[in-house]
Amino acid sequence: MVVQELTDEDVNRIFRALADATRRDIVRRTLVAEVSVSQLANAYDMSFAAIQKHVAVLEGVGLVKKQPRGRERMVRGDLECIRQAQRFLDQFEQIWRSRIDRIDALLAHDETTPN
Repeated sequence: MVVQELTDEDVNRIFRALADATRRDIVRRTLVAEVSVSQLANAYDMSFAAIQKHVAVLEGVGLVKKQPRGRERMVRGDLECIRQAQRFLDQFEQIWRSRIDRIDALLAHDETTPN
């Protein structure tokens, strides 16, 4: 499998989409199970059109995929897009872990250095 790296613009678009609590919840729901847009609309205190717009934003950045099934539009989360975002965030975790390791090494050195 070819792992495609996210561009800066891809990252910006994904995190902008995830900045909204309703969209984050839609992603969570659709990663657990495929859900129709109608079912999603029933789960929130907003119009069907508003949910459609949220789904369109998520679909536009690749966080969900929407497929017709009869008269319904089924939405499912795209785990690969989530994994790409996670790999991006892993870079920051590595930076922090490196800093913590350096601090630990400095503290250990100070403890073993005679006064």
